Amino acid sequence: MQNRLDVITIGEAMAMFVATETGDLADAEQFVKRVAGAELNVATGLARLGMKVCWVSRVGDDSFGRFVLNSLKKERIDAGCVTIDGRYATGFQLKSKADDGTDPIVEYFRKGSAASHLSPEDFNAAAFNQARHLHLSGVAAALSPTSYALLEHAAKVMKAQDKTISFDPNLRPVLWKSEAEMVEKLNRLAFQADWVLPGLKEGTILTGETTPEGIADFYLQRGVKAVVIKTGADGAWFKTASGEQGAVAAIKVENVVDTVGAGDGFAVGVISALLEGKTLPQAVARGNKIGSLAIQVLGDSEGLPTREELGE
Repeated sequence: MQNRLDVITIGEAMAMFVATETGDLADAEQFVKRVAGAELNVATGLARLGMKVCWVSRVGDDSFGRFVLNSLKKERIDAGCVTIDGRYATGFQLKSKADDGTDPIVEYFRKGSAASHLSPEDFNAAAFNQARHLHLSGVAAALSPTSYALLEHAAKVMKAQDKTISFDPNLRPVLWKSEAEMVEKLNRLAFQADWVLPGLKEGTILTGETTPEGIADFYLQRGVKAVVIKTGADGAWFKTASGEQGAVAAIKVENVVDTVGAGDGFAVGVISALLEGKTLPQAVARGNKIGSLAIQVLGDSEGLPTREELGE
């Protein structure tokens, strides 16, 4: 059946151990276990809003892999495109506790992980045919050349079927051989997308432009339909191919607990609203709202709301 799925996305999930006390990770003795991964955060947020979501990945045949699969089941995310790979381990990460609004320190143990071995062989045509929207991020693109090839193939197929595609650059410079390679390859994916969602600093790195409008025009001139730029404390700024543009103010948060996951929450808001037929200003406002909820709790996805909690 066509469009049985609302969204399909591709990425890596890791077990995440979050320190329960502030200070140097070397001194932390107690941790709380969570699931982490940019694309899985987006899948989780969309699923909580009632959308049918499929997540494509590989996990190891280990306890961390089972932990990830259990999380998918709990969130009602379709795991039919997840391969259990007995050759490689599921990655994990350690995250410091920061309660003053600063970014926590994250140490990754993901090199050679099962998900880094994603490739075009993991493309499940039946699943992609059933989805009406593809969400891609620069994290999965950075995992390996074969993972990048999978994203590129998925985008090509979905575009040929006139499905919509969103792209969040989610820059991870440490995973790339050079900044030049990162810029070239991520922009190649971005040009396939309908909606591009960079942060202001990310947009400057990727385009060489320093203003929201300059960044937006760079992508709009290459076929993208709408660009939404996260401008931090100011909120977000958008521009469409038809020339509609504007700023949407941020929602003030008094107590910032954990900044990680804010951009994924923003993506959840924008994507869900646009798929529901909302206007772009309404979608950006929802993005700001969910992003503000995400930073008020510990964990990458714990603050992502259900439809009832969203209150729309």
